[in-house]
Amino acid sequence: MEQFVSPGQTVLIKPNLLSGKHPDAAVTTHPQIVRAVIRAVQNAGGHPSVGDSPGVGSPHQVATRAGIMEVINKTGARFAPFSESVTVQTGQGTFHTFEIAKDIVEADLIINLPKLKTHQMMGLTCAVKNMFGAVVGMRKPRLHLQAGSNKSFFALLLLELVEQISPALTIVDGVVGMEGDGPGSGDPVDIGVLMAGAHPLAVDTVATELVGFKAKQVWTQTVARETGRTLTHIDDIDLHGDDLDALRPDHFIAAKGTDVDFGLPAFIKHPLKNSLTARPVPDMTLCQRCGLCVRHCPPKVMTLSNKRLQIDYHRCIRCFCCQELCPHGAFTTRQGLLLRLSDVFKGQKNSAE
Repeated sequence: MEQFVSPGQTVLIKPNLLSGKHPDAAVTTHPQIVRAVIRAVQNAGGHPSVGDSPGVGSPHQVATRAGIMEVINKTGARFAPFSESVTVQTGQGTFHTFEIAKDIVEADLIINLPKLKTHQMMGLTCAVKNMFGAVVGMRKPRLHLQAGSNKSFFALLLLELVEQISPALTIVDGVVGMEGDGPGSGDPVDIGVLMAGAHPLAVDTVATELVGFKAKQVWTQTVARETGRTLTHIDDIDLHGDDLDALRPDHFIAAKGTDVDFGLPAFIKHPLKNSLTARPVPDMTLCQRCGLCVRHCPPKVMTLSNKRLQIDYHRCIRCFCCQELCPHGAFTTRQGLLLRLSDVFKGQKNSAE
């Protein structure tokens, strides 16, 4: 840690605090890893604070339920609730400004502590995606709405955001990750890995290789390659530690595919939207009618009436924020017919190869 932290520096530790789930659910960065990083920063003479902007709930409440607040209190670290934003000028790229947490901007150094999970929209959430938590509160849904269903646009936003923040060190909690319908409703999976690196995109490249995904399954990797960014191929990265093949988990189930293109023109794709895409479907036997998904839906296409949750799928942008944030696991992903047929065909093709 002394290679990154100098005595007297203020260090913002940014875990994944998506929602207030117990650590065993593998939704958030495990508190023991947060504790270890806090102690390492303190031993190097740094002054650590821990913060994130959860998808739902107050930062203090989420940190408490996730076991992080207890760690903060016992170690004497400072809690940073990300309650205030500042506008940062990038000076380059597609996005010329970002509104991010003041705590991020004022820290001397950022340490990124992502959880290794699948992601319904991006394919995988790790080092790059974790820094989206630097965007405070309801500004995140606005960015989702700005991106709409354009995954390339959202992936580019994430890449330029992490480059602007430029965390000095990323340490990935891959001890127990999440497979399936991540990042909030998937299943915990034992991986047994801690990864660390100075470049978030390189860390994601290794994570993608570790879980057996191809770069085209992870949108930030795909867009990074398309835009000529470096460190997107495993051969470009200097690896230390155990052999990657020996660390690879027995299984790591991807999130269901959410769309297929077929190269169709827009005037044909639009009426076939439900057949060409996946959509979030509420299970009313699990739904508690809390209305949280309705309040946080970026395009405001959800209504709760007569104890039924309804979604206007023609206006739904397929961001899956509802599934990601639901505290009751009441959403499933339902693929349209043409998307299901495409996945079957791809599976047969991969088996033949």
